Amino acid sequence: MRLATWNVNSVKARLPRLLDWLAEAEPDVVCLQETKCAAAKFPSQEVGELGYSAAAHGDGRWNGVAVLSRVGLGEVALGFPGEPGFDALNGASGAAPEPRAIGATCGGLRVWSLYAPNGRTVDSPHYAYKLAWFEAFTRALAAELREGRALVACGDYNVAPTDADVWDPSLFVGSTHVTPAERQALAGLRALGLHDVVPKPMKGPHPFTYWDYRAGMFHQNKGMRIDLVYAGAGVAGSVRSAYVDREARKGKGPSDHAPIVVDLDAPK
Repeated sequence: MRLATWNVNSVKARLPRLLDWLAEAEPDVVCLQETKCAAAKFPSQEVGELGYSAAAHGDGRWNGVAVLSRVGLGEVALGFPGEPGFDALNGASGAAPEPRAIGATCGGLRVWSLYAPNGRTVDSPHYAYKLAWFEAFTRALAAELREGRALVACGDYNVAPTDADVWDPSLFVGSTHVTPAERQALAGLRALGLHDVVPKPMKGPHPFTYWDYRAGMFHQNKGMRIDLVYAGAGVAGSVRSAYVDREARKGKGPSDHAPIVVDLDAPK
């Protein structure tokens, strides 16, 4: 089975590139983030012509996630139990959650596509919301893992796990994405038994997945590893290879993220 995750930064803006990439890379399951597309307007027909079923969760403004599969698509969950909404004053609230998580079962594998909150600044309600969101997701995932399922949670976590996952740690001091609390949220997921499937970078020593659009950042490899594949023990043990597809970040009009591609033995 070939699994991929990619923050496409607008599925409509990136659709020709996405379709070309699907035809070339031939993943069996794809997790997409930041689709910025209402679920009803997701290009299901276009990806369907390449053999993919699609489940999408989006409101058409921001955020948005989807799962594409050509090995079956069932048990679709739009969001997760206990997922908080956002409140501009307090951070997390009981309001309707933003479209940031979608789960599906594909070929015997339970897959989550995630677009974690950015957090903006550490003194912002968005940061408090981000930490609450991770806490709720950890509880929800723990319940699924107790069922003994083959599981993987892929996506844009908006957290760099270590200082080695940012191009210059000194520039991020006091910023989100690298704070102890955010990294502890990732540690909480790993404490459930999830494993960080670190891909090969394909260039240089660091497997960065995101590079700012500013001129020269990508070519100088001044990036971050914030797109992650967290896999249960059984799935992690079946991984044959994983890499960052830097080629998809090149050319005209790319996303600011590159896909991660993981080849693994299909669950039995």
